[in-house]
Amino acid sequence: MIPKILAFAGSTRTDSFNKKLVKVAAAGAKEAGADVTIIDLRDYPMPLYDEDLEKKEGLPSNTRKLKELMLSHHGFLISSPEYNSSISGVLKNTIDWTSRQGDDESPMSCFKDKVAGIMSASPGGLGGLRGLVHVRAILENIGVLVIPSQVAVSKAHEAFNLDGTMKDQKQEQQVKKIGANLAQMLSKLHN
Repeated sequence: MIPKILAFAGSTRTDSFNKKLVKVAAAGAKEAGADVTIIDLRDYPMPLYDEDLEKKEGLPSNTRKLKELMLSHHGFLISSPEYNSSISGVLKNTIDWTSRQGDDESPMSCFKDKVAGIMSASPGGLGGLRGLVHVRAILENIGVLVIPSQVAVSKAHEAFNLDGTMKDQKQEQQVKKIGANLAQMLSKLHN
């Protein structure tokens, strides 16, 4: 079985460091034999989660599209920026909407029995590490197994070459290893 991994950043900014970082991890997963789909959350805009809106109109169409994608993959690579020592609003809203139970679905169907690798990049000295604590806690609480290894890239504004590769080869290998570790774990779980 070839593991299928959905990779995305919790940022919609065009030149996001986290979009660059998740692509490096995705390359590591591909090298390890995984089928990786990289998406941009900007392509799936959703209103702020509102239970009244959900009751009135159901799940937004972009939520349904994203849920279908999530259901068709075995695991996730998520690179999350740190906003005020926590998870980005875009990523939290995405999780809040996609965790809602749709018609003919079990609760948390997009997240239950999934495995994720997480990482972050930030211009700050901690590289987004404080936000990863919250990302890990949220994902684990909704049924996702988050692999132990993670990477937080500090001084992200200095970390990448123009082609998206990382300037520090050792650091790039650490990020690729997150993707490879996820691919290998999924292979073991599904074989």
